[in-house]
Amino acid sequence: MTETNEKWLYRDLTQEIIGAAMEVHRELGSGFLEYVYEEALCYELNLREISFERQKELDIYYKDLAIPKKYKPDLIVENKVIVEIKAISSLTEVEEAQLLNYLKATKMRVGLLLNFGKKSLEVKRRIL
Repeated sequence: MTETNEKWLYRDLTQEIIGAAMEVHRELGSGFLEYVYEEALCYELNLREISFERQKELDIYYKDLAIPKKYKPDLIVENKVIVEIKAISSLTEVEEAQLLNYLKATKMRVGLLLNFGKKSLEVKRRIL
């Protein structure tokens, strides 16, 4: 896949997820705990008939060693996109690094970092 095609990997799906997250943010605004946004986003994804798994345990590998502790991303949408939900004043490099590490560890390619903690929804899309 070329770099240009790589940029658009799962573009339609990520736009649908972001649209659902924007609807949640329009309804709830900021100020709730992450769990509330996760519940609402799951409800919105169901309404849109977008399949997802919530808090699914995933193996993390270091070389050929399976790390005993499992990773539980907030959502895995259509087995293609990891979604991490935050409700903080501003995303930092720490949250972005966390998402990139999850992508590396799980060998998934696309991740979304959604921050509901600001006046407007903050979205970071990452491709590994």
